[in-house]
Amino acid sequence: MITIYKTEDTGLKQLDDVEKGCWVHVIDPNSDEIEQLTDLGVPQDWITYPLDIDEMSRSEREDDGSLFVLLRVPHFQGPKSDLPYVTIPLGIIITNRFIITICRWDNNILREIASGAVRGLSTTKHNRFLLRILLSNATKYLSYLRELNKTVDMLEDQLQLSMKNREMLELLKHQKCLVYFTTALKSNELMLERLQRSQLFRMYPEDEDLLEDVITENQQAIEMTNISSNILSSMMDAFASIISNNLNFVMKFLTSVTVVLSIPTIIVGFFGMNVDHPLSAYPSAYLIVIGIIIVSSLLVIGIFARRNWF
Repeated sequence: MITIYKTEDTGLKQLDDVEKGCWVHVIDPNSDEIEQLTDLGVPQDWITYPLDIDEMSRSEREDDGSLFVLLRVPHFQGPKSDLPYVTIPLGIIITNRFIITICRWDNNILREIASGAVRGLSTTKHNRFLLRILLSNATKYLSYLRELNKTVDMLEDQLQLSMKNREMLELLKHQKCLVYFTTALKSNELMLERLQRSQLFRMYPEDEDLLEDVITENQQAIEMTNISSNILSSMMDAFASIISNNLNFVMKFLTSVTVVLSIPTIIVGFFGMNVDHPLSAYPSAYLIVIGIIIVSSLLVIGIFARRNWF
């Protein structure tokens, strides 16, 4: 799907045809739409790169000044999915006429820009538009990390009460999300450093300051992801040990109960044999047997209690 926008006095306006200073927003293009983009002079590789889910962040530049930036952006798939948060590639193509964004999935970053939620954004200022996307991407990572940490805290509270495998599996899912975040953010960091070395944004001080803000936000997201990942890993190890200790306690308790319950069986089996024994002549011998059972069981229970086996 191809949607064309351009900034005017009244805000972001949707157009029917491509014109100078516009933003071409592309989501999961088909073969005809890819051909339409190549007719605009865009290299086909730049169109297909963002459609590959495994592509990593990088930047390329042509002799005519065209710039291609590929970055990994966070994508929320829903709380019921196998992985609530993943990262997907987003391609940004800047020419001297227009700017193109290509992504296989619709994401919140471009959706917010298209809705006009980002103020002071102009499609005619291509470098500034690119920096705004980069800044929104870093900010979105931080936002998703806060939501992920809240979910982990809630799962931690549930795990303290239930100690079931379901909560542990939920924590494992979020740990995988943090791994994807770490990989994508480090890849984005290398791409940002390359952009900074290219001196592409040295022409305007505001663009240079905005690039510094993007790098700072990205580094903050990396640090926050590393901290969350380390805390989550340590927490999973701790709860795994707690669950193992609880299992050992249950097994020890059940073994102690089994030993205590085996005492009456042994005594009754002894006196129930078809042979003569000292109590055979007494009519009330069963009371003595019951007394022996009670005393023996209480003695064993006392020994186990002193050893904290109950």
